[in-house]
Amino acid sequence: MFDLHGRVAVVTGASSGLGRQMALGFARQGADLVIMARRVNKLEEVAEEIRSLGVRCLPIQCDVTDTEAVNRAAEQTIEYYGKVDILVNNAGASRNAGVLDMSDEDWNFTMQADLTSVFKVTRAFAKYMVNQRYGRIINIASIYGQVGNTAMDTVAYHSSKGGVVNFTRAVAAELAKYNITCNTISPGYFETELTADTLKTDSFKKFMEVSVPLGRYGREGELNPAAIFLASDEASYITGQNIKVDGGYTSV
Repeated sequence: MFDLHGRVAVVTGASSGLGRQMALGFARQGADLVIMARRVNKLEEVAEEIRSLGVRCLPIQCDVTDTEAVNRAAEQTIEYYGKVDILVNNAGASRNAGVLDMSDEDWNFTMQADLTSVFKVTRAFAKYMVNQRYGRIINIASIYGQVGNTAMDTVAYHSSKGGVVNFTRAVAAELAKYNITCNTISPGYFETELTADTLKTDSFKKFMEVSVPLGRYGREGELNPAAIFLASDEASYITGQNIKVDGGYTSV
């Protein structure tokens, strides 16, 4: 089960953090990879890790908010592999503030990075999935796409990730007739390059201990099984769903 040999998986935001972890997880299941991010040196390092597992890897420098760059990345993928089977929209960034203090610039930056980019990448790659009548699209949202929080003010991030969840439902309904599934994974608190400074503070650790039933942050690799499952043929009848990998945060 969950064999991905012969599949081509594209992962955005794959130069570090959860994107890197999922890309390596797919490689261990036999998939060939396309990894996308802005930091080319980091991408090359991850590509070497992936190739050491005996699969192919194409690193592509790409700003996922740039329409032309995204479309070129999709074309490069097809030129190199001839197809695309799995797409993971993982790239994102945010500028945090509450509704009273959020500037237009910071709101627009977060929406472009976390929601509009998912639309642009999906549009570019899904047309090839339509032609081949097969595809698995996995969008990485957040528990903050379902709930508010009292730990920090970050209204744009909540809004963008909530948009990702419902974008997923819309795409799932639209593309089902082409044998393409589209699902969301909503991670809880995972320590990555982008979150470490916040999660390591004493105040946030105390918040986590009382808000996460398992009483800890997610560990490296603990998001991979959900992504591998949704990317597999075993998940062929699952679409439009949102799987929360959050240590129970959204259950209480």
